[in-house]
Amino acid sequence: MSGDIPPASGLGPDDQAPADQPAQATGMDPAAATPGADAPSTEGGAAPVNGAASGSDGAPSRQAELEAELDSLRSEHQALREQYMRIAADFDNFRKRQSRDQDDLRLQITCNTLGEILPVVDNFDRARQQLDPQGEEAQALHRSYQGLYKQLVDVFKQLGVSPMRVEGEPFDPALHEAVLREPSDQHPEDVVIEELQRGYHLHGRVLRHALVKVSMGPGPGGAAAEGGDQERHG
Repeated sequence: MSGDIPPASGLGPDDQAPADQPAQATGMDPAAATPGADAPSTEGGAAPVNGAASGSDGAPSRQAELEAELDSLRSEHQALREQYMRIAADFDNFRKRQSRDQDDLRLQITCNTLGEILPVVDNFDRARQQLDPQGEEAQALHRSYQGLYKQLVDVFKQLGVSPMRVEGEPFDPALHEAVLREPSDQHPEDVVIEELQRGYHLHGRVLRHALVKVSMGPGPGGAAAEGGDQERHG
């Protein structure tokens, strides 16, 4: 019929085979002809492989860095701790030394002050011993002296002052100061036979040395007499 429309390509159904033969003859896969079909992709599968390799190589290095940093911090902590212990020990020693120095200074001031007062005590004692009250007025004065002396002695006791007892004791240069030495038939050599000035202690420390008279033992006459007695008894 003259009204039929021919195919657009101008070929019939049988004309499609020759067009496919060149592709089959070359042996090429149709998919291979697609550009970029087999090109390696930078996205998807290839990137994780390289990332895993770099991560596996970096982990031991990072761990080593952390361990080294930990060791450094431990060493620094140990050094700071030792420094703190030294400073604490030095401060404790300084505090104890300051306390001892303050105690020594306080004791030294007390000793100096009491040393200035001791002559007054000696004068009170001498006056008390020399008083011989006969009348009522003298007895009243004597009682006044006794009261003042007792009050002074009580104050000294409260401060820790105690008198020495030296007569009949062996001579000790740490406690006594020998003013006189004389022969004695009643006391052996180097024994205190008389107290000339009283000595005092302050909390076990010598506040003032005692002035004493020390025995030299029996004199030449005593020794000769003792030898004659032994001959007579023999």
